[in-house]
Amino acid sequence: MNLIYRRMQAAVAVLCLMAVVLSASACGTTDQIVIGAQTFTEAKILAEMYRALIEDRTNVDAKVIPDLASSPLIVTAMKRGDLQVATLYSGEIFNNHFPIEDTKDRARVLEQAKTGFDRYFGFKWFDPLGFENTYAFTVRKDVAKEKGFTKISDVKPEAGNMRLGVDTTWLERPSDGYPAFTKHYGFSFGSTYPMELALVYSAVANKQVDIVLAYSTDSRLKAYDLATLEDDGHFFPPYDASTVMRKDTIEKYPEAEAALSELIGTMDVNTMIELNYQVDIEKKSEREVALAYLKRVGLLKE
Repeated sequence: MNLIYRRMQAAVAVLCLMAVVLSASACGTTDQIVIGAQTFTEAKILAEMYRALIEDRTNVDAKVIPDLASSPLIVTAMKRGDLQVATLYSGEIFNNHFPIEDTKDRARVLEQAKTGFDRYFGFKWFDPLGFENTYAFTVRKDVAKEKGFTKISDVKPEAGNMRLGVDTTWLERPSDGYPAFTKHYGFSFGSTYPMELALVYSAVANKQVDIVLAYSTDSRLKAYDLATLEDDGHFFPPYDASTVMRKDTIEKYPEAEAALSELIGTMDVNTMIELNYQVDIEKKSEREVALAYLKRVGLLKE
């Protein structure tokens, strides 16, 4: 049922995208930038920031198309010209868009994203916004404090007595999942409990398991008072968030590029967790949260 729902949601998003593009063409509208956003909260918040900055700094109309099913779909839509701006993550290079050097070096992955999407797609990949959204091993804060856990390698002496809650697919992936992780770090956990990713946060908070694999900017990290552990062994690929824009759009609207560049380096992982929390837990709208943040950091006037 979840798979059917996701496919229906993706289909609706694509139809909405097509409707916006066709509507703009029918009306003869040329001064418009269409911004795409994936299904998760932070992408929608960032899209609303882009929209607000473009409309504040330029005479160009901006539209947001949310709930596009995946980053590869975003890339395809941008390549076709249906979208002009989106948020992508440096680890997108691992989705077979073009030849790459297989590395987990953060700077090298980012450089390949910049050069590869420029050469093969005609996109400008901006410098990072300042945070990374990747897998993160997570424990309760009281456990982290009691045991002195700050990084994954700290867990090794205790791992044999710990219960790991983890997304089923990651547990089973041989090359970049649990089997590869145990080999890379040199330890395994006492027991593993496969579950839907959405359940891992409550499971560790309620002491049903001792440690879980979560996402590093998820609002539930704050909601459940959880701590993430540094991947000091650099097992997970880097996923630094960046604004991405079509180069022909930049040529047409250089002032829009300048507007979006003001976001570079302005938000760390804790900032993104807080913004996601305001939408997911406090039930504020993405636009409300985006505008409030831009005003707070001085990028929009009160």
